[in-house]
Amino acid sequence: MESGEKRYYSIREVADMFNVNISRLRYYEKEFPTLSPKKNRSGDRVYTKTEIDHLREILDLVENRGFKLQGAREYLNKKQGVQNETAAVLDKLKEIRQFMVSLRGRMND
Repeated sequence: MESGEKRYYSIREVADMFNVNISRLRYYEKEFPTLSPKKNRSGDRVYTKTEIDHLREILDLVENRGFKLQGAREYLNKKQGVQNETAAVLDKLKEIRQFMVSLRGRMND
């Protein structure tokens, strides 16, 4: 993280970033379970850089690419599923590589 970058942003700051109403951000929290900013001690929502990036993707799908809310949810769920599958395949490939390295080591002994 860059030294001047904040860790948390208030809901007002995020609304201003995207030029939307605070109520729209709250609405998207209800519509997209994957968007769940934490609340600070006083109960105010605080967004991390990751959540802001996720919100940016949601707004792009809905406002720029013409997705309806249900379609955007399905798209994001499918994307997450593909990412999970890819991670599982990579983990399996790492296991295979580790096995091959240990097998090579035993053959050289």
